[in-house]
Amino acid sequence: MNRRDALAMLAAGATLARAWPALGQQAEGNVQPKVVRKGRIKQGLWKTTFGEDSKLTFDEMCREAARLGAHGFDLIEPAEWPTLRKYGLKPLLAGAGPVTFDNGIIHAEVHDDLEKALRPYIDSVAAEGVRTIISIGGKRRGMEYERAADNAVAFLNRVKHQLEDKNVVLAVENMNNRRTDPRFGREDQVFGHWDWGTGVCERVNSPNVKIVCDLYHLQIMDGDVAEHLRKSIQWIAHFHTAGIPQRNEINGTQELNYRFIADVIASLPYTGYVSHEWRPAPGRDALKSIAECMDIMDV
Repeated sequence: MNRRDALAMLAAGATLARAWPALGQQAEGNVQPKVVRKGRIKQGLWKTTFGEDSKLTFDEMCREAARLGAHGFDLIEPAEWPTLRKYGLKPLLAGAGPVTFDNGIIHAEVHDDLEKALRPYIDSVAAEGVRTIISIGGKRRGMEYERAADNAVAFLNRVKHQLEDKNVVLAVENMNNRRTDPRFGREDQVFGHWDWGTGVCERVNSPNVKIVCDLYHLQIMDGDVAEHLRKSIQWIAHFHTAGIPQRNEINGTQELNYRFIADVIASLPYTGYVSHEWRPAPGRDALKSIAECMDIMDV
């Protein structure tokens, strides 16, 4: 090798190191390069996506989430929000605060107490820059669907102006009430069928009162997922994914084609997040599953 060839090789190596510094880190410290996502679907994660028996700390989960191109996590306690932000992540969906599965927003007898507790919660979430709060319809306990809708509309009308002033969205989640095991469904929840929730949103008619669309529950209760999304995307603030029927990975082992669903969402006027709520199937490597499922939604 002559001197000119040697210099050329050194220059090429320096260029490669500048372009892909993570490759050198991976060799020395087992640090893998960050995945660059296409960006049409902004994806988030849950702690449960890492497995119920995960040995990772939340700090380590955040590091891996950032590396895989996630934007943040759902339903993380405020005390852990600084850990998210340490890795450039966000709390994508705040918890329900004072709203409970038993009563939700459909029971008029709790509205006064609920409003008193919810208003400062909205203020605190807004002060932290979090823009979406999940909420719950509630158990019917024999209540007629029409009356439940009337009660929900009445309560949401009481708080919608504060939500608008604070630029916070309150999003009620749909849940399937066909499966009684709480791992797979929510018994007696009023917001099972999609049209109940969209009907409530239409009546409240606020850009800050919307729905968390859980695609797992939607498929179980109503099916026709793509058409439901297309006709009511204006009422959707956030998405959750999970495989059907066992709430595992969203791959070819289950019945819904999430790659197609991702294309549908990307084609719609939607700028929110799609968060993975599935649990790894037994024997699966959680990090590999997260990477594969995020690839599926990366259209």
